[in-house]
Parts: sequence; C-alpha cells; structure tokens
Amino acid sequence: MDAADFSAVLSEVRRFVREHVVPLEAEIDEKDEMPAEIREAAKKMGLFGFALPEEYGGLGLSMYEEAQLMFELGYTTPSLRSMFGTNNGIAGHVLMVGGTEEQKAEWLPRIASGDVLASFALTEAEAGSDPSTLTTRAHLDGDDWVINGAKRYITNAPLADVFMVFARTDPDAQRTRGISTFLVPAGTPGLTVAPKDHKMGQFGAWTADVYFDDVRVPASALVGGEAGLNRGFGTAMGCIAHGRVHISSLCVGMAERLVDESVEYARTRRQSGKLIGSFQLVQGLIADSMTDYYAGRATVLEAARAFDAGTDTKIGPSCTKYFASEMVWRVADRAVQVHGGAGYMRGVAVERFYRDARLFRIYEGTSQIQQVIIAKALLGEAARG
Repeated sequence: MDAADFSAVLSEVRRFVREHVVPLEAEIDEKDEMPAEIREAAKKMGLFGFALPEEYGGLGLSMYEEAQLMFELGYTTPSLRSMFGTNNGIAGHVLMVGGTEEQKAEWLPRIASGDVLASFALTEAEAGSDPSTLTTRAHLDGDDWVINGAKRYITNAPLADVFMVFARTDPDAQRTRGISTFLVPAGTPGLTVAPKDHKMGQFGAWTADVYFDDVRVPASALVGGEAGLNRGFGTAMGCIAHGRVHISSLCVGMAERLVDESVEYARTRRQSGKLIGSFQLVQGLIADSMTDYYAGRATVLEAARAFDAGTDTKIGPSCTKYFASEMVWRVADRAVQVHGGAGYMRGVAVERFYRDARLFRIYEGTSQIQQVIIAKALLGEAARG
C-alpha cells in the first residue's frame, strides 16, 4: 500500500479504537458480546479483509504493515481483533495458500467484506498444538466427501458462515500426511455447533466445539481440488506461521496499553501522602514493562520483515510469538502490581487485560511448542537424540 494511504489507515483505526471501542470495553466484557455497531463499523473500514489480496476486495497489507495495524488494534479488548482476525488470518489464508482460483473467487470477496465469517476448524480434544494427530476423518462416497469427527475451541464457531475443516483423508499415511481441508458451509446437515465456551477472559470473542456427523460435501469443497488432496497439514502450518506474527503484534499493542495504564495510575495515585510514581520500586516495575514492550515491538517488526522477504517463515514466527506472548503476560502482571488492590478488582482495565493476556501463551501453539520448534530447527538431527 502507498505509504500515505497506509498512514491514513493507521490513523483512522487508532481513532476508531480509542474513541469508539475503548469506552465500550467494560460493557463488552460484562455482556460477552461485541456490539453490532462496532461490527458494522469494522466492515466499512475494511478490517475484515486487511490481509487479503486487493483483487478479492481486501487491503492487501504486507506482514510488516499488518503488524503495525495490529499494534493499534491490540490497544483494546482482543475480542475486537478476534471478530475479523480469523477472516484475515488462519481461515482466509487457507484459501490464499491452498485454494483453487474458483474457490478464491467464490469465497474471498465475501470473506474480505465481512459478509461471510470464516472459522478455522483444526484443533481437537487430543490434537491441539500438535495437530498432526487429529482424528476427524473424511472419505469419498460417490462424488461426495463424508466428514465425521469433532473440533474444539473453534473461534467464531457460533457465528461462522463457513468452516475450514481439516480431516484425515488417508488413514494409512504418516501423521503429517494424509490430511486435507474442506470448505463446509454452516447449516450443512450433520454439522452441529455446541453452546459457546465460558472462558477465563477475552469475553466478546466466542469459541465452541463443532461436531461432524456424516457431513456430506461435494468434491468441489476440497480446498485446492485434487491437487489439495492430502496436503492440508502443510496448508495449516503456513497459515499458522502467519498467525503467529499476527498474534505477536496483538500482544505488543496490549503491552503498550498496559504501560499507559500503569503510568497514568502511578502519576495520580497517592500513598503516604506521595504519588506512587515517586517510589523507586514502582518506577522499576514501569521501566521493566516499557523495556519489554520496546523489545517486543522490535522483535515483531523484524520477524514481519523476514516473513515478507521469505527468508524466515518458521523460526522467526515462533521466536516472536514465544517472546511477545510471554512478554505481555509479564507486563500485565506488573500492571496489576502497580495498581495494588485496585488491580484485582473487576471493572479496572488492567484486571481485564490480565485475564485476556493469559490466552496468548496458549493459542497459535503454546510457548512450549514454540520452544520445541525453535530448538529442532536449529539443532536438526541432534534434536532427535
């Protein structure tokens, strides 16, 4: 995107987040629901398709540009980003990476506009950070594929219009092989979405289990057509690598907000007749958080540059996701500490962000999985013992 145009987009998103979403954060958390007017505003701004190609109605942002946009979106409740993040990220990228031209033309314009909400149905009860062990299966019956299985913690499932479903199509293949991806519209007979999960945090972003009981889809639902058969695992990993940089950027945006909340509280709160900002131990907490935020921002931007250049699409995304998710958790913990007893009270922003931040160390691959990925990539055969 032209630099001037991109600068205008960032300014408009910043204004939208700080003037319209931030004042509604407590309401969103309490009601566990994103207001309809926020969704409509996000659609008009093109936020459902910022990472999708311009030819399909998206903004076509690079990873480096997307990271900067996510810094702005991360400044508020992560449920805002979750509303359209899957369209831009792991679900939309399934079609970008592996879809046929016909599938892209049919689905991507509606995904980019927000008229269609997409879900990424990969995780299962016994296949989370290592999805190669998934057990959902699909077999050919005439000209149709029949899907059976269950998925867990699927973002936006209660609201989704289409699911990108990963299923084992060759049960005799090695674990990372024999997996394919299917486009399954909501309402397809045999597809059932369970009641939404009641989570620790990130209220307003809904997840739920999804069940497939003899769900029948046509051959055209196989992502990538015949060329995509048994190639779903590679598609998933490509989407998740992009998602790791995306989530890392969100963590940096939240860390900035937490630093701002801590600084403002320390500037105005008094103890023993003094502003707590005059206490050196409080100053130390804030300095450590600012340093973490600064390092996280630099790490994400470097990973995004390498991702765009194609020079690092594996170690970099894992390194930045590992660092940024752990970083924002430390910053959130310090923010609560700076606030003291007030930081433990519902209705105080840092208490809410403390709950919200905990999930970042789990989804898109846990911190422990990132450690394994990084170490194996560096050590090669030596990692196998």
